[in-house]
Amino acid sequence: MDATDRKLLGLLADDATIAYRDLGEKLGLSAPSVFERVKKLKAQGIIKQTTIAIDGEAIGRPLMAFVHVMTEGWGKTPEMMALEADPRVEEIHAVAGDTCMILKVRCEGTRGLEQLLKAIYDIPGVKETRSYIALNTYLERNVRVELAAG
Repeated sequence: MDATDRKLLGLLADDATIAYRDLGEKLGLSAPSVFERVKKLKAQGIIKQTTIAIDGEAIGRPLMAFVHVMTEGWGKTPEMMALEADPRVEEIHAVAGDTCMILKVRCEGTRGLEQLLKAIYDIPGVKETRSYIALNTYLERNVRVELAAG
C-alpha cells in the first residue's frame, strides 16, 4: 500500500459514495486507475465493505448503549453470535478485562433496551450485563488511515 492508496482510503472513509472521476481529480489519477486501486484494495481485504452511516434517531432508534456481557466460559458462542441478526445490535466485540463481550446497540428507547437485555439473558451462559447509555455522541467514525506510511 503506497501513499496514494492511503489518501484514497482517507477520501473513501469520509465519503464512500464519491465518484471515481472526483477521486481521480483529488489524487491526480484517471477514473479507471482509481477503480483498479479500489478493486485491488478490496481483493486484499483492506476495504472490507462499502456502507453508509444511518442516523439512529431518524429511523426511530435514538437510544445508543454499550452492553457489557459476562458469561460462563468463552463468550463467543453460536447463540451469542446469533445476535448479529438483530438489527438493534450494531457491533459485537470480544474483549479482555472484567467482561467477556461488549455490544454496541441502538434501540427505540428504554423499553426496547429492556427487551434486548431480556433476549441476551435468554442466551445460555450469560450471567450478568452492565449497560451504559450514551447521552451524546461527539465522535463516531470508521478506521482512519495515516497518510504517511508507518
